[in-house]
Amino acid sequence: MSYWTIGFLAGGAVVLIVALLLLGIIHQAGRILRTAHVASEVVGQIDENTRSIWALRDTNAVAAQVLEGARTIDVNAATIVSVLSGTGSERKIA
Repeated sequence: MSYWTIGFLAGGAVVLIVALLLLGIIHQAGRILRTAHVASEVVGQIDENTRSIWALRDTNAVAAQVLEGARTIDVNAATIVSVLSGTGSERKIA
C-alpha cells in the first residue's frame, strides 16, 4: 500500500466519523426542538390555569375597600343609634 492509499483511507475515515457525529448532533437538536415545543405548550396551559390566582390580588384589594366602607358604615350607624337612644353625649335637643 502506498502513502496515497493510506492517506485516502485515513481521510475517508475522518469524513465518515465527522458525518456520523453531525448526524448525531442533528438528531439531538431535533429532539431538543420537540421537547421545547412540548414545554412551551405546557407553560401556556400553566399560565391559563393560574390566571385566576393572580386575579385574587385584585379581588383582595376590592374586598379590603368594601370592608373599610362597611366599617365606616358600622361606626356611623353606632353613632346614630347612640344619639337616637340618648345614651351618647352627642344628643342635642333642637
